[in-house]
Amino acid sequence: MNNTIRVLLDKLQELDHEIEDELKRQRGQFRYTIREKRIRFEEGVRQRHRELRKGLIRFIRESGLARLLVSPIIYAQIVPLLLLDLAVSLFQAIAFPVYGIAKVPRDDFIVIDRHHLSYLNGIERLNCAFCGYANGLLAWSREIAGRTEEYWCPIKHARRASGQHRRYYDFAEYGDAERYLKTRG
Repeated sequence: MNNTIRVLLDKLQELDHEIEDELKRQRGQFRYTIREKRIRFEEGVRQRHRELRKGLIRFIRESGLARLLVSPIIYAQIVPLLLLDLAVSLFQAIAFPVYGIAKVPRDDFIVIDRHHLSYLNGIERLNCAFCGYANGLLAWSREIAGRTEEYWCPIKHARRASGQHRRYYDFAEYGDAERYLKTRG
């Protein structure tokens, strides 16, 4: 990787840290703490959240027919997601130790905590748990695929591909056979 790209990636990482610091600062206004993965709101905040919760009947009535009719299609995605979860879990458990690739901690990616919010009704809690699982699973799977790509084929694409993982930028340039062969040992 050339020096200009390394400098830009370092700036990007620095911006990520600044964004996280700002998000932490903003979270302070909602008066909750996290201790040993347990989230605790101040009692007055929890009470206000319960007051703001929309009841199930009102929620369903205000959702509209189109949203209600589409929801089974959304929830049907749990089947391929569970199959992906099983496949990726087995792949990582079997292949990563053989190749000496560091395992990706599942808990770093799959975070299901929004269902504890007392301003959400049962359907909203289910929706939030589903989205937390689905997006976390896809991010976790992407990291596992990225580490696999780094091990087997660390070569950039000739054409731009959107949404590349961070280690992609360390890959050999498309057509740089000498650098690729150096990575292979």
